[in-house]
Amino acid sequence: MTEHLTSPAFKDNAKLALADPQLQSALHGIETGIVDRRGAVVAKLPEFDALRDSARDIKNHTLAHLDLYLEAFEQRCTAAGGHVHYAVTAEEARAIVLDICRKADAKLVTKGKSMIGEEIAINDFLEANGIEPVETDLGEYLVQIRHELPSHIIMPAVHLTKDQIEADFRRVHTHLPADRNLEEHQTLLTEARVILRDRFLAADVGITGANFLVAETGTSIIVTNEGNGDLTQTLPRVHIVLASIEKVVPTLEDVAQFLRVLARSATAQEMSVYTTLSTGPARAHDPDGPGEYHVVILDNGRTAMLGGQFRDMLRCIRCGACMNHCPVYAAVGGHTYGWVYPGPMGAVLTPSIVGIENSGHLPNASTFCGRCEEVCPVRIPLPKLMRHWREREFERHLQPATVRSGLRLWGFFATRPALYAVATSLAILTLGIAGKLFGRFRWLPLAGSWTRYRDFPAPQVQTFQAQWKRRVKVGRHPEVRAADAASLEG
Repeated sequence: MTEHLTSPAFKDNAKLALADPQLQSALHGIETGIVDRRGAVVAKLPEFDALRDSARDIKNHTLAHLDLYLEAFEQRCTAAGGHVHYAVTAEEARAIVLDICRKADAKLVTKGKSMIGEEIAINDFLEANGIEPVETDLGEYLVQIRHELPSHIIMPAVHLTKDQIEADFRRVHTHLPADRNLEEHQTLLTEARVILRDRFLAADVGITGANFLVAETGTSIIVTNEGNGDLTQTLPRVHIVLASIEKVVPTLEDVAQFLRVLARSATAQEMSVYTTLSTGPARAHDPDGPGEYHVVILDNGRTAMLGGQFRDMLRCIRCGACMNHCPVYAAVGGHTYGWVYPGPMGAVLTPSIVGIENSGHLPNASTFCGRCEEVCPVRIPLPKLMRHWREREFERHLQPATVRSGLRLWGFFATRPALYAVATSLAILTLGIAGKLFGRFRWLPLAGSWTRYRDFPAPQVQTFQAQWKRRVKVGRHPEVRAADAASLEG
């Protein structure tokens, strides 16, 4: 499950990412594209915040009664002719999928985009057992032929430039004549479409993820923009849905509310191009559809989250808005996080699955600016959850000794306000006087990680607390207000 895990090397990954000009060029498009468009499309929906509140409340209600809704989903799905399989671990989920494929004598499997598929590394597992998996989402196909993990949960290949994609197509699609035009977006799409069309028709099994599982009807729902999900689940003889336990929602009416916030948050659309509902295998009167319909529901650590500090994370609907707005993600990209789930949501979810001992850098890779919580369509308090992981890391002595010693020293002063005020005043006064001589500091003791990459600005001569006390007096003392105004003008 974690053979591709490089989260412990986050800092080294980040250094490489920051020095990669192609990656930096590709990441620039997130801020100038998705973020600006999301703001515009949200502004057109006055009830957006009310919908976020409703989506949060629906998720909280469902999580509080998750066992009942999972049982209801299983009953409705079975009644419609489907099969529901429960997997506690990734290993169990892989074994279930392999058993279904072998019973179908499958040689070729097409896949729609599925983060659970990535989480359980189903592609590698199928290949190791003689079954060829083919990703049909364009972004997923691109990272598959590069033997990479997705770098974003919505835009898997956002880290790639057009020139890189063209080079990969010419490397892998050996039938291409040298003069084939692959310089335009449309010609690249056409090339991918031609290759994937044959795979759709030849596939024995189709595997998709699920944005939602509806307890009311036993329905699985996928939301896509390319139509590959429909072809993946209707053309093969067998359709397998991979989902985790928190994807269940009570009713179709509830789904309608989620859809209104999902597309706006994910891709800045009012609605995705395709919203596909599947309920069981094809019936006698259906013009197409699979002969078998299986839903594999994965736990993989989520039940433990239900009763703990990280329960709120199970509200996540995988929109990617948190990473789109995260300054850390925008600087280093998704692969730096070292596993399936990047960005702020990954900083909370990854430790829950692989353990904080294997991903301790991720909750610390945050400026705590709060933009992730501000844009989350289900109002997950991501900064608070990252702080919880930092606390767990500290409690288990997983941080370097220098960090722990520094925190103890700070804690000693912070719990003694008078001593803290004296110490910080002396430090600020010393640095302020030195700053007037040198302007900026290129080196400071205990600040090597900062000054290694940037100068340290000279602080004001007064601490924040001292300046705050002075500001409080403004309303009572006109001479202080005049002095402050003069200092601001200067």
